[in-house]
Amino acid sequence: MLANFLEKSKPINFIVYFGLFFCFFIITVFSNLLTDNFTWLKTMENISFLGLFLIVFFFYNFIVSKNKLTFDHSYAFFIFILTSILFTPKILGLKALLTLIIYLLFLRKIYSLRSPKKVIQKLFDSGFWLGILFIIEPLTLIFLILIYASILLRKKVSFHTLLTPIIGFISPLIIYFAYLFWYDSSEEFQQLFTFNTINNIFIYKKDSTLWIFGTILLLTVSSIFLKSPKALSVNNSFKKSWIVLIINSIIAVAFALVITEKSGAEIVYFLIPASIIIANGFEVIEKMIVKNILSGLLLIGTILTYFLL
Repeated sequence: MLANFLEKSKPINFIVYFGLFFCFFIITVFSNLLTDNFTWLKTMENISFLGLFLIVFFFYNFIVSKNKLTFDHSYAFFIFILTSILFTPKILGLKALLTLIIYLLFLRKIYSLRSPKKVIQKLFDSGFWLGILFIIEPLTLIFLILIYASILLRKKVSFHTLLTPIIGFISPLIIYFAYLFWYDSSEEFQQLFTFNTINNIFIYKKDSTLWIFGTILLLTVSSIFLKSPKALSVNNSFKKSWIVLIINSIIAVAFALVITEKSGAEIVYFLIPASIIIANGFEVIEKMIVKNILSGLLLIGTILTYFLL
């Protein structure tokens, strides 16, 4: 049964999940080729995109397993693969994939604060990666809240811990400003701090994005209510990580709603913490038959949504 397979976290599981993703990736690529003329340059570009997806999946799995954000199973990776399949057409681009990798590098430092080792270095790195994200998309500045929420939750408040993320954040900005100043394009730097009026938050109605977003949000909220009583009743490192996951999800939802140029790719920022939270919701369910039904519905729903919506 599907749930029995998901209960394991062996290498074969991840090979199967990536194989599933690869099938839909090929379908997406060939669908694009029907509208565009075939070129070897386009083929090499798609191969490089597949390589970037591999990096995304590697960092995602590393964050989950290294920081013990779930038990020893593969529900989180399975759910993230399914959601990635649905959003592949929207993030199939160099900028979107590189931004997603940088975001994962940022989250890697945030969740690694559960360990007391090299705290200052982790905070500097988190600020540094956020600074790069800010250069690419200024509204990612909202994720600065996540850094300081993690500092407060981990009880690592001091002058150095509060100042270090700021120093890390401005470091890439200084380099970027120097580059633009050298080429007499400093007005581009000023535009980073110019925030446009928020577009209609219901722009996702144009396709199936709103339905997918709403379903994942519903599953995430349900999982929070299922898992929180157990997670918050024990004073351990996971309790703090659980709160960070919830805060991460809230900020990611806010980011997806307030970003001015919506494409649907920004929702992937929410999918990362959401998939982990939903996986924790599966942990609370005791009956295997229920897990089989839910995981089967997620798989079937993903396939139907991909082809029909």
